[in-house]
Amino acid sequence: MKFPSLLALALLLVSCGGYHLGEIKPKSLARVKTIAVPMFTNSTLFPRAEAVATSAVAEAIVQDGTYRIAQSDKADAILQGDLKSITYRNLRGSRFDVLRPEDLGNIVVIRWTLVDAKDPTKVLASGDSAGTSEFFAASNLQTARNNALPDACQRAGLALVSRIADGY
Repeated sequence: MKFPSLLALALLLVSCGGYHLGEIKPKSLARVKTIAVPMFTNSTLFPRAEAVATSAVAEAIVQDGTYRIAQSDKADAILQGDLKSITYRNLRGSRFDVLRPEDLGNIVVIRWTLVDAKDPTKVLASGDSAGTSEFFAASNLQTARNNALPDACQRAGLALVSRIADGY
């Protein structure tokens, strides 16, 4: 009778071994509590896409809750970003005309660098984050592309925040 209850208790304690309570920030970002997010630069030919990307990343930081958004003079780190590319791909063609797409997908790539606010030459983290979205090629293709861009930017923002908040 004693052995099964001890075995059950041991299994219960071992099953919770991989969980952590509290923050699990990367060690290089342990002292960072607030991040400034200035307007990203735009290396694409899409006008005002940097504003969409910047607001998507700032929204993802707020939703995650690991860091707070602050102004540059009060922040511990500054997130510099560049909207590197927006590419489109054909997902599905028309049944009668294979050169005419019905479903398209876009891929947004944001190149980012998190620098120390007091010493901007010190890079805390950096990388590329990508986000994808799918949309129908409607009669107005430009409007369909513009409507799909925020969704892809939000997914890239979530990938970016996952890297700086969780380390992966």
